[in-house]
Amino acid sequence: MVSKVAIVGAGWYGCHLGSSLKTLGFDVTVFEQHHRPLHEASGNNQFRLHLGFHYPRHHGTRVQSRDGFMRFMERYPYLSRGVEENIYAVPRTESLIDFATYRLIMTSTGIEFRETADTSVPIREVAGMMLTNERVLLIEQARRYFLDQLGSNLVLGHRVTSIENEPDCVRVDGEAYDLLIDASWGQHCGMPMPFFYEPTILLYYETDLPFPAVTFVDGPLCSVYPTEDPSIFTLSSVPHTPLGQFKNAAEARRARDDVNTETVNARMAAMEQQVSRYLPTFKESFRFVGPQLALKTKPVGRFDDRSCSVFRRGRIFHVMSGKIDTIFFAMERILSFIESSQSRGFAPLTSPLRHDIASRTLVTQES
Repeated sequence: MVSKVAIVGAGWYGCHLGSSLKTLGFDVTVFEQHHRPLHEASGNNQFRLHLGFHYPRHHGTRVQSRDGFMRFMERYPYLSRGVEENIYAVPRTESLIDFATYRLIMTSTGIEFRETADTSVPIREVAGMMLTNERVLLIEQARRYFLDQLGSNLVLGHRVTSIENEPDCVRVDGEAYDLLIDASWGQHCGMPMPFFYEPTILLYYETDLPFPAVTFVDGPLCSVYPTEDPSIFTLSSVPHTPLGQFKNAAEARRARDDVNTETVNARMAAMEQQVSRYLPTFKESFRFVGPQLALKTKPVGRFDDRSCSVFRRGRIFHVMSGKIDTIFFAMERILSFIESSQSRGFAPLTSPLRHDIASRTLVTQES
């Protein structure tokens, strides 16, 4: 019988899984090493609630994002807000796919959009654009929500130092639990698949002017997206946001924490040059505020899969995903295991089929 569950990491996944299991009656403890939930990658990202437009080259990620978006809106209606003008644009020469193919993929996926040629700011060197209904995540609102929902089940400022996967329990810092969910993206228990750590740098900019969210797809391109503060946007770039690839989390954290002014200025120059090619008014519209530094975990391989996967080793679950909107798929996989482990088996019985057939045959002959 599974009743006591430990979760390591109070990001979006740890908080969602913890609050969901608590609601279902499980005795849950969520451990977080920092002083607040959603402190690392969950609170340091592009603040985007995805619909699937980012992933024309991976059907599974696209579908999970599409479905997860709708479920997120039902479960957490107040933890995001709409973007008034949210544009996806396909460059003429630098995209890996042409606009007609991109449009066909999104149409076949069943994601709503509207083609447009009329935008509030000039956008150049693109083959086509579409307006979409993606949303901005409200991180501080989410922190307060999960603090209230989890209450004493959330243990802040506690760095887990010992995990022992035993046959009849898993011990976390010496205390026995029925299951452990590692929602730290491999930083505590590793991952049963090839993966690497990627420190990243996004840039914060502020503006006094209305400006749309603009994402250029697909390939080594860039995007400008609003945050929970309507006057602050993030600028990200596929080639310039990553700071390297590391097999060890400690090395990746050092690379992230060693970022200096010289690195920031170099990345800023490269990103501004890239985005200005498509958004010529970017520099005059925005003022640089500072860098956003984070640490991501990614699977090894040259593919675009950022869908949610859950792996199990004994009593330990490992969660791997690249998107916040796929939290529901992780919950389903874990509940499926818990339900199957708690269902009672049935003793094998002899089938009555031959007897039933013989009985029906006798009735037919007598009639």
